[in-house]
Amino acid sequence: MGRAYEAGPEEAEMGVWNDRVVPHLTDAGLRSAEVTRLRERVCRGLEGRVLEIGFGSGRNLPVYPTTVTSVSAVEPSDVAWRLSEQRRRVSGIPVERAGLDGQRLAVPDASHDGGLVTFSLCTIEDPELALQEVRRVVRPGGRLHLLEHGLAPEARVRRWQHRLEPAQGRVFGGCHLTRDVPAMVRDTGWATVWTEQDYLPGPAVGRPWTYLTMGVVTAV
Repeated sequence: MGRAYEAGPEEAEMGVWNDRVVPHLTDAGLRSAEVTRLRERVCRGLEGRVLEIGFGSGRNLPVYPTTVTSVSAVEPSDVAWRLSEQRRRVSGIPVERAGLDGQRLAVPDASHDGGLVTFSLCTIEDPELALQEVRRVVRPGGRLHLLEHGLAPEARVRRWQHRLEPAQGRVFGGCHLTRDVPAMVRDTGWATVWTEQDYLPGPAVGRPWTYLTMGVVTAV
């Protein structure tokens, strides 16, 4: 019989960092007024039963429209789930934790009216698989609303994104800076209803982190 795998000290330390610290960093880093306004815009039009991939600390809950009747939250982090407790408690929308992995959902086909993913495709190991799963779970005619950061159009910014990505991944739980969000969406069979891409306002030094894709897509 082979020996059981034991993580080394550095790997164990990174595990603690990712499990306990990264959820707090993510919550703090994505709570600005500008990001909240973008969340509000991308959530417009959601209705009925919604599947949210990467629920995190629940920062989308306060901006869900009143047309949403329930949320199935997919969130791997127990720490993030605990951080969302207060927002879930005061929200008028029922929220259930529907799974830990957006790539493998134990959710019936065509069981939801729409989907939402914000700032989560950057950390999912196989984001295209997650997008395919959302397609399976959302009913025909339902739409996916998304707000993500990713690969910038300018060559100079892209070069910095590639240089910074290894450190970004270590500090922020595997977060990628160089994923081409529109291409991933197209390649998984979604068609654009509307989309906007731009940098968040701020100094040019922050551009590798702030190129955003926001939009609504529907299955082809």
